[in-house]
Amino acid sequence: MTRVRTVLFDRDSILAGDSPDPDRVRPAPGAGEALGMLRLQGVRTGFVALQPGIGHGPLSDADVRAVNHRVDELLGPFDIWGVCPHGPDDGCHCRPPEPGLILWAAGRVCTAPADCAVVGTAADAEAAARVGAHGILVPDERTRPEETARADHVAPDVLTAVRALLTGPPQGRILVDERPIESAFETGEA
Repeated sequence: MTRVRTVLFDRDSILAGDSPDPDRVRPAPGAGEALGMLRLQGVRTGFVALQPGIGHGPLSDADVRAVNHRVDELLGPFDIWGVCPHGPDDGCHCRPPEPGLILWAAGRVCTAPADCAVVGTAADAEAAARVGAHGILVPDERTRPEETARADHVAPDVLTAVRALLTGPPQGRILVDERPIESAFETGEA
């Protein structure tokens, strides 16, 4: 079984909410603990973000960089950040469910897609599957039931997703982990 070497997270749905103001960015519940567990095991971490407001709206590249820096201050350091500035109708190859952003990020940290996991939306999970990476959907209020039904792996939260990844690539469709947080740091136990 190949060990997952890099985990990419959807910035806005998993790590820090969706705020264009760096002063209003707050870590999502469990994000800090999940990242700490990965780093303790030597797993590289990164985040990806869809930011169509750069090209089609009120955001500048500097605005997005400021939010990325704030996320890095609160939850970092991250090994890689990736941003897709395109809208849904731009036909780009980096906007999930297209896998370009995942391939770019994996390449930047010298990790084969098969050794990567992506924790995020249904589109993120689909993009991961298209390149042989491990995708885990963490549903939120915008996730449609059919997206959850289609996903290869579903976790109720970021901590459950990360705990499952620490034992190797995810196993099973619905990932469940009821261990207390302290036991997740122990190695060699299920």
